[in-house]
This record gives sequence, structure tokens and C-alpha cells, in this order.
Amino acid sequence: MNKFDVIVVGAGPAGLLAAGRAAELGGKVLVLEKMRQAGRKLLITGKGRCNITNDSNIDDFIGHVQPNGRFLRSAFSQFYSSEILDLLKRYGVDSTLERGGRYFPTSNKSSDVLSGLLAWVNEMKVEMRCGLRVEKLLVENNTVKGLQANGQQYLSGKIILAMGGKSYPATGSNGDGYELAKQIGHTIEKVRPALVPLETEGNLARRLQGLNLKNVRAVVWVNEKKVAEDFGEMIFTHFGLSGPIILTLSRMVVDALQLNKLVEISIDLKPALDEQKLDNRLLRDLNEHGKKRVINVFRYWLPASMVPVFIDLLGLDPDKECHQVSAKERKQIRHLLKNLSFKVTNHRSFKEAIISAGGVTTKEISSKTMESKLVSGLYFAGEMIDLDGETGGYNLQIAYSTGWLAGDSCVKDL
Repeated sequence: MNKFDVIVVGAGPAGLLAAGRAAELGGKVLVLEKMRQAGRKLLITGKGRCNITNDSNIDDFIGHVQPNGRFLRSAFSQFYSSEILDLLKRYGVDSTLERGGRYFPTSNKSSDVLSGLLAWVNEMKVEMRCGLRVEKLLVENNTVKGLQANGQQYLSGKIILAMGGKSYPATGSNGDGYELAKQIGHTIEKVRPALVPLETEGNLARRLQGLNLKNVRAVVWVNEKKVAEDFGEMIFTHFGLSGPIILTLSRMVVDALQLNKLVEISIDLKPALDEQKLDNRLLRDLNEHGKKRVINVFRYWLPASMVPVFIDLLGLDPDKECHQVSAKERKQIRHLLKNLSFKVTNHRSFKEAIISAGGVTTKEISSKTMESKLVSGLYFAGEMIDLDGETGGYNLQIAYSTGWLAGDSCVKDL
């Protein structure tokens, strides 16, 4: 008989936390996953290392979540970073704190994180069935009664949708969950790629392809107005810009591009020096090495692979001796070091986006329980909800916390 206390749709981090918690409280729980195995997307997070969570306090964390981080306060108060780290440790997964407050498994293997979560849900006697795609929800009088998957009905008065967003569709996140929610009347805020690399005009990025920069500042300009900035690490690609600070800033860029606004990103290669200090440094180095070719002194200021590109942009004669560099040329050098600019023409697709922005509006979900305000017995968790965080473990923690709260709430209501 396909009858269960709780059915969880989706075996990613949100679904596994929901299922494990519901079963821990005594529920008979079924997880349905359309892929052949659980946690496909979890395995590729953090470039296969899995940035488990972040050690930010709750108030700080909420500030890293769009568009309504306050919605998460109840979920975080019940299950937060220390709880997920403790749970994983119980199943043999130690974690290590790295810069930026990021926790990774000590083994550096995302597969260990998935194995830990699966060990927990198995111990809790959760039933898992893979290769089953949910086609519709069975709802009567605004109350959930079950669902249909692969043409077969599964009955339950408690269903948790944890089906992910649209990013990395090859892992199973292709937007199915939004369609199910829409069919029963939920509002879906426009879904778009977030934490996504950016495409830029011209061949400048391509000429610098593969160069990784640390400790630089990126500034986003929309219609020539400064709207955001971030400090840290980035990388040049054959199509444009990527890396942590670019991904963080991309959310604002994607929204501006969709409104056909002019978007530029400028890179400050010397953020620790203001204009005057940088000018003093340039002057000192040029004077000190007066007889040297200017191209050789540029190597004190920039990574070697960047030097010929920079010289080219400036239109400088690489063989010019340092003492021949004019004040005007020095000003141009200084300006370019502080403002290496790129016009953003597009963003990459969902295939390269770490997460999705948009989803089921939080206005139609109870923040205290994760239950739908429209359909009794239906709960949401994870990336399906219109919440997205920056890089650094924030999005996985949203998944764990909303999953836990949904699993906890639905069984307490039985």
C-alpha cells in the first residue's frame, strides 16, 4: 500500500533533512527522487569539496540572503550551522573552518557529506525510491491528499516539496517543482540564474583567460551609477568574468541586464592603495629603475601574464625607459590599475549557475512551519523557495534549515 505519513519529493540536502527529521520524530516517510541516485547536485558543490555551511551569526547570515532573509529566522533558530556540523560528525564527517567562515569536510570530499546524510536517513528508516518523477499533486478542498508519480498514486496528508531550482539541470534541477506549485495556485517569482559567470564585450577577458586574481575589488556600475562592490577573488575566462566576487555580484547584474540597462564592472587591482599612495609608489619605482625598460617595472605591479595586455591597453612603448614616462602616462597607468573596466553583455545559462533566484513566493509560505498558506499539508524546502544567498555555504544552510523545519512541523501536526 503506497500510504505514508510524510512524502518528501527530492533527495537533495533539503529533502534529506526533511525526511530524516520527520522519521526521527516517528513518521513513516517516503522520499521520491526522479534521478537514479540521491544528492546529485550536492556532489558537485564547492567544486566537489562541498562548502557545508558558514559560521556567520544569524543576523549576519540573514544579510547575505535575498530578497527576504528575515523569513529564515525561525528556521535558523531551530536548526543552524552547529546542528548540521554536529549531525554530520555523528556519522563520521569531520569539518574544517576555512577563510571567510566557510566549513568544508576535512576530507575535502562532497561524497562524504552525502554519505553522512544518507547514513542518517537510512538509520531513521526512511524509504527512498529513485527514478520516479512526480507528475501532479492530489489536492481536495485545499488540502493535500497525495501525489502521482510515474502514473502511480502515493497517498499522504503531508507532502514536502524539496525539488530544487533550475540551476545545473543535468543533476535533476530543471524547474519541475515550480510547475507543480503553480498548478495548485502558488505564485512563482521570476526564476533566473544566480551566482552565475558573466559574459563581457570584446576580447580583453579572453586575452587574460585563466588568470586568477586575489585581493581585488570589483564594482558594478548600472547606467553609470555605482550599485554594488565586493572584495576578494576572481578569474578571467574565455567569455568574461567568474570567481567568488563576480558570482556574488552577478545577482544584481542579471536583474539589471533583464531590464536592458547598461552594466559595467570595474576591477580595482590595487584596492589597498588610494590614488595618492599608488601614484607615490609608481613614481618611486619609475625613478628607482630609470634606465630599465618600462615593461620590466610593470612586473612589480601586475602578474606577469597581465603585463603585455596592460601595456597594449595603455598604448605604451614597452621599450621606453622608465625615466621617460610622462606624468600623463603615469596618470593613465594609475587609472587603469584602479579601473580595469568591462562592459557586461550577458550572463551564462542555468547550466553554469550555482543556484536559482526566484521561486515560490515567501508570502504564501509560513516562516514558522514552511507550510503552504494556500494548501493544507503541503510544505516547501530549499531552493524552490524564493530565497538565495551568496557564495560561502549560505545556500546549503538555507536548504538544511528549511528542510529540517518542514520535516519537524509536518510530523508535529499529525
